[in-house]
Amino acid sequence: MTRILPPQAPRHPHVHERHGDLRQDPWFWLRDDSRQDPEVRAYLEAENAYSQAVLAQTQPLQQTLYDEMAGRMQPTELSVPYWLRGFWYRHRFEAGAEHPVYERLSALEAQPELLLDANARAAGQAFYQLGSLAVSPDNRLLAVSEDLGARRQYRVQVRDLAGGDWREDVLENTSGELVWAADSRQLFYVTLDEETLLPCRLWCHTLGEPQAQDRLIYEEADDSFYLSLDLSRSERFLLICLESTLTTEVWCLPTAAPEGQPVCLLPRQEGHEYYLDHLADHWIIRSNRDGANFGLYRAAEASPSQWQTLLGPEDTVLLQDFELFDSAILVEERVAGLTRLRQLDPQGLPVRTLQFADAAYVTWLGFNPCPGSGECRYGYSALTRPAGLYALDLASGEQRLLKQQVVLGHFDAEAYTSQRLLLPARDGAQVPVSLVYRRDLADLRQAPLLVYGYGAYGLSEDPEFDAARLSLLDRGFIYAIAHVRGGEELGRHWYEQGRLEAKANSFNDFIDVTEGLLDRGLGDPKRVFALGGSAGGLLVGAVMNQRPDLYLGVVAAVPFVDVLTSMLDESLPLTTGEYDEWGDPRDEDDYWRIKSYSPYDQVKAQAYPHLLVVSGFHDSQVQYWEPAKWVAKLRAHKTDSNWLLLCMDMEVGHGGQSGRYAQLKDLAREYAFMLHLAGVSG
Repeated sequence: MTRILPPQAPRHPHVHERHGDLRQDPWFWLRDDSRQDPEVRAYLEAENAYSQAVLAQTQPLQQTLYDEMAGRMQPTELSVPYWLRGFWYRHRFEAGAEHPVYERLSALEAQPELLLDANARAAGQAFYQLGSLAVSPDNRLLAVSEDLGARRQYRVQVRDLAGGDWREDVLENTSGELVWAADSRQLFYVTLDEETLLPCRLWCHTLGEPQAQDRLIYEEADDSFYLSLDLSRSERFLLICLESTLTTEVWCLPTAAPEGQPVCLLPRQEGHEYYLDHLADHWIIRSNRDGANFGLYRAAEASPSQWQTLLGPEDTVLLQDFELFDSAILVEERVAGLTRLRQLDPQGLPVRTLQFADAAYVTWLGFNPCPGSGECRYGYSALTRPAGLYALDLASGEQRLLKQQVVLGHFDAEAYTSQRLLLPARDGAQVPVSLVYRRDLADLRQAPLLVYGYGAYGLSEDPEFDAARLSLLDRGFIYAIAHVRGGEELGRHWYEQGRLEAKANSFNDFIDVTEGLLDRGLGDPKRVFALGGSAGGLLVGAVMNQRPDLYLGVVAAVPFVDVLTSMLDESLPLTTGEYDEWGDPRDEDDYWRIKSYSPYDQVKAQAYPHLLVVSGFHDSQVQYWEPAKWVAKLRAHKTDSNWLLLCMDMEVGHGGQSGRYAQLKDLAREYAFMLHLAGVSG
């Protein structure tokens, strides 16, 4: 039998020096900003060939998993239509199609008018991602942003809806966000810095004019801030949002006066985060001015700095979001790790709280484009319950189901059970864990266990249903979400305890949750797996260095693993805006702290778990060379014979494949990797 040998990366020693620390980096040569170096491409293709050869024995299982997951999806699907400015809008999937078709109707029983067929637009493209669809206020034009290079650099084009023709207007290198001026002749958009790809310049484009003649409205000079656009609920203002990790500033410009100058509503102040919207001559503001978990305030349109408190901040309730209606304010909150929805009257007085029965669930405010509507749409899902779209009657409180996710095949929600646990971390913190498994598992102590985590940026990982996950559960897996510090599941303090000097808590929490589950008889200690992507890839990479004995296998997707090198490089999109998240290694204390957990820097001579690393060559967020270097260094240092596989998709970026079926192929490979190692296939 021919032995499959991994590729060997040639070594071109490179030395990094900072704060008296000399770091040898023999695999630095894998960095190629142009992505054209034939030696680099050849090496990555060799990694792909090796991974494919190793995983060839799992190919039948991958195909079985793909067929299962695709077979649970409805071949054709139609969204619930919504009403906006005289039309019903909807999208649909055709059988076998990767992308949706967007339509509008003058009446629900009328013949639909085609807005955009994303499948036709994607035809012949190695990668296609639709960014925004924006119909002009006069309903005659459609502005579309599309990414064809997987770098999140969107091209904008405009379609005449009356004749169906595409206009000559083309806007390049945009963030993808679009807002029309009230006259339907001018379009606001944001361009990216040519080197860092940071969104930093706001422009106004006049239809029929070349992009070179567009008017620059605002340019952000501080590269720790990201610029984004929104349209106020009243549609009277363009909102120019400037955000860093911990600080916000919002400017506004009347959409009826695009030739004017924007006005700052509230100047930035370090540590002050606020988000606002406008309706009925008032600003409604969500702010952490008076408390870390945010309060809700109202200000007159003419006096945006004079606030009236609607909801004061609470220590145990995180205010996450709000939606404005003529007759109500809906707020999305998080209590004890779970989301809830509450209805207030326009003065902020409580009207009702929506109640849910599942042990681990998530609910969220849906898409509600018309503030005059008497209904609020919201979503609901649980680990054992497919997602549903509901409507809340704002007058009566009646709730009705508009659409339930359909799972084809032999799915029975009652065959699965979910739990919500609190497990102790080593410092006494109680870490929430959401888990799901089949009820008929004979012995939970013998079940393979998959632990998933993220733990960064204050992003909460919610316990929602995933039809594809059934392929693991039906083969006896226990699936657990470790809500480690660094997210906001338990409020703002949960995030603060998982960043900067407290970042080690994220890794400790993940390890302690894994051990805590095993101590409770949940999972086979010899068949434990870890999964994380992006900043979650950093999480599992650091955990793998610290406790490699705890896991049989690890899956790291687009992993942020060369943290120190990247945070020292201001030319990368990930760097300058995230000093408040990881630290600034130009500062010596931050440097040594980041190095102490950076997965790439902490690789050592020891036995590691089986590892599958997946990434995208055109990733603009976590550059492809981070996982490539990490795998090369692990291969040079690890003392075991376990699998070490790098699958580098040469056509995609940070989000992977964009098609609804193409994504399943990647997932089937990850599941087959774990199932094979766990000795489970049937």
